[in-house]
Amino acid sequence: MSDLACYPYAVGHGREGVCLQMRLGPYRVLLDCGLSDLSPLMSDLTPVDLVLCSHAHPDHARGLLELHQKFPQLPVFSSEVTSQLLPLNWLDVPEIPLDLCRALPWRTPVEVEDKLTIQLWPAGHLPGAACMLITYVGPQRTYTVFYTGDFFLSNSRLVEGLPLEELRGLKPDVLIVEGSYGTARYLHRRQQENRLAEKIQRLLRSGRNILMPTPTLGLGQDLVTLLRSHHHFTGQDFTVWVDKTVAAGCDMYLELMSYFPSSVQNFARHQPLFWDERILPRVRRITNSKVSHEAPAIIIGHRSANLSIYCRNSQRPWTILLAEPYAASIANLALNTEHGGDNSPILTWLQSLTDELESGQVQLETYQLVNHCDGIGTTQLIHNLRPQHVLFVHGAPNYLADLANLEELQSRYQLHLPSVGKLVELPLGDTFVQPEAPETTFSGEIAETPEGVQVLLPEELTLDPRWRTFSDTGVIQAHWQGDDLVLQSVNQQELLKDTLLSASSIQESCQRCRHQIRQRCWNVRSPLYGFKVTPDGYCPSFEPKAELGDPPGEAFA
Repeated sequence: MSDLACYPYAVGHGREGVCLQMRLGPYRVLLDCGLSDLSPLMSDLTPVDLVLCSHAHPDHARGLLELHQKFPQLPVFSSEVTSQLLPLNWLDVPEIPLDLCRALPWRTPVEVEDKLTIQLWPAGHLPGAACMLITYVGPQRTYTVFYTGDFFLSNSRLVEGLPLEELRGLKPDVLIVEGSYGTARYLHRRQQENRLAEKIQRLLRSGRNILMPTPTLGLGQDLVTLLRSHHHFTGQDFTVWVDKTVAAGCDMYLELMSYFPSSVQNFARHQPLFWDERILPRVRRITNSKVSHEAPAIIIGHRSANLSIYCRNSQRPWTILLAEPYAASIANLALNTEHGGDNSPILTWLQSLTDELESGQVQLETYQLVNHCDGIGTTQLIHNLRPQHVLFVHGAPNYLADLANLEELQSRYQLHLPSVGKLVELPLGDTFVQPEAPETTFSGEIAETPEGVQVLLPEELTLDPRWRTFSDTGVIQAHWQGDDLVLQSVNQQELLKDTLLSASSIQESCQRCRHQIRQRCWNVRSPLYGFKVTPDGYCPSFEPKAELGDPPGEAFA
């Protein structure tokens, strides 16, 4: 049996957490514990020798408290900030043991067992998030494993990105890397923030309140800081309301301010980072689920709480902003009727707003504010580290397969796609035959017809789970990228409510809409503007066909 191997208990597919056992010589090291059920770990009296926690998000840490209760002598290590943030995963537990987690310093190798050392670097993504180098000096050779946890190369509002220059040429034997976004490409984080600020500004000017569901840590605090510091909102008369769960994360951030980047500390010296009644926009806590409607409001609340109560019986209309790609996963849950759908809390309270969504009192839109690396960032990290083995975890299986299928990686590294319960042995210096990568390229035909251009692709394409989302609207967009023609599905943000909650109305269809002319939509307020539409299509901008005598050009207004 190899001295270097990985046994996955959970690999972060979909809503599943991450929990990996790494064997280095005589030691068994548990990388994160995002399990809801610890039974897979209970086969041994002592499941591992030690635990490393990369950061405080539930999908990496939710099982740590139960693990500590069952094995109180089992050492758990993390960064200092993560050790302070971990209790936010168990807000309903009266007392969290003080010895739950031991803090390690940044950038300093620490020998945690005989000849076994751990070295942490900031990983971006979340305050305290760490990537880590595990080194075991064996009798024959030294073994090294680098685990990224969740990482982000770019700076965000409250966190500096992973310091790639410090890791260049590290050459670990094994790299375990997250692939949350697969090979997708995203705009730079600052551009995403500017686009979001413009969208929020537009909604507020149109008289709409805004509801933004977030997790406990990370996105919610970033959003409050963005609203406090972006030039679009300076001095603007509106109130940012924060529910108790996200507020608990804000309070803990304030206690840890000395660990934050100097730019954040400087801002906090001149005005409050979160709670402020003096400088506009105001930031307030929500108490007893009550929100004042004296001024336009933005509510930032935990996505599992019943946030629908704020949208009902309100004089102002509401827009619910859902972060991508989380919004897409919610849409997939709503479409997954094969197993009876899903009872996720956010989907439940969204479905309870059916009447408000149909009347237009509540609208759904999406935005991007990513905190994981896209495909370019992931491959950049791999090429800078130059490992021998690469294990892809934390992402939809299709996205991880896309990464493993990249020729630039296939030709240089030994790639693995771990699955739960299957040991991955990682031999070093042996002849390695790269396993055949999953097929992700499909050949087809094109033909010119009197109606336009037809593209014929093989039926196997529809077996990919992503096809359902891609083909949902039946409308695609094509653009040239050099000499290549790229096809993309049209993202109908304003139509997300129909994806989530209701089928299109037969009466209110494109066939009966006044703006449909020659099978195209000419309503500038519609998300389908300029596109070819199907007769049974629908959007919130529907208007019945004009009566005889109406000016024929009015549809273009």
